[in-house]
Amino acid sequence: MRRFAATGLVLAGLLALGAQPAAAGAKLTYQDKLVDGFEGADFAPEGGLYYKKNFEQSAGTFEFQDEVVHRGKRALRLSVKPLCPVSQPLCSERAEIWERSKLRVPYDTGVWYGFAVKFAEPLPQDDHRYLVAQWKREIEAGANGDFSPFLAFRYNEGKFFITVETNLVPGKEIEKGKRAICAPGETAVWLRPDTNQTRALVAFDKNFGPENGDEFTACTDKITVTDHGNKLPAADSGWIDFAVYSKPGPEGTGHIEIFANDKWIVTVKGRIGHNDKGLGENQYFKFGPYRAGGPGVWALYYDDFRRSLRCADVTKPQICPFP
Repeated sequence: MRRFAATGLVLAGLLALGAQPAAAGAKLTYQDKLVDGFEGADFAPEGGLYYKKNFEQSAGTFEFQDEVVHRGKRALRLSVKPLCPVSQPLCSERAEIWERSKLRVPYDTGVWYGFAVKFAEPLPQDDHRYLVAQWKREIEAGANGDFSPFLAFRYNEGKFFITVETNLVPGKEIEKGKRAICAPGETAVWLRPDTNQTRALVAFDKNFGPENGDEFTACTDKITVTDHGNKLPAADSGWIDFAVYSKPGPEGTGHIEIFANDKWIVTVKGRIGHNDKGLGENQYFKFGPYRAGGPGVWALYYDDFRRSLRCADVTKPQICPFP
């Protein structure tokens, strides 16, 4: 077996779905299809991805390995190890892959993303902050505020779930310490006035029971979720191949679609994202293990990254809800 390993790098390869990506050497734009199958020893020029180097990312390691693969001959293994001192509770440990800034999509433009992820064993079972993938708005230097990802794939206590974030919206608390059961047309949310944000619970796996998500104690009609009858796959179910449509709209025009393993999970519409002063013009995606400082090694496998303004470039055309 041939293995490629390093700390603070990324990607390569090609996944041919739908339209072909820009030719090698061509100048890419956000309108081009991007793909990376992690088949080589470095970034694929057609993928537009990179491993960001900073203190938190120094906790991370990536490998182009061939033992655990979704498609092709190799996949990417990303892991984090303990780095944060106990005296710094806001410190995080990351091994995240970023989109290059010149290829980021305008904030008000809808774009499709695809990627496959597999949780490595052992899966953490503690009550802790773990993120698998996240979508954010650019933040300009000097911006005042705490801006959580407007779409986040999260994991906690063995449960896999997805949240959407926006500025603080009107909502009614149902019962403190218990996840809200909301009326039709409403969504369970966590009202966070201290950060001027509202976090909505939009999808979760079969292991996510009534006792979970007890911070989502309120209901709002400013974010609506259409459940298409399919649960989010569990974290221990093997490879999960996602197709995600991302179109923020903090004034109420937001639209998110989530597919997993060719099954339509949810449609989310309404107030999605942030519109505070000092935020940038683009959205961006990053994936990889991210946690608050914690013990032990946490690892995830990723494969088959793709991004396009066209759904059919990212998933099967016959399941696309629109072109």
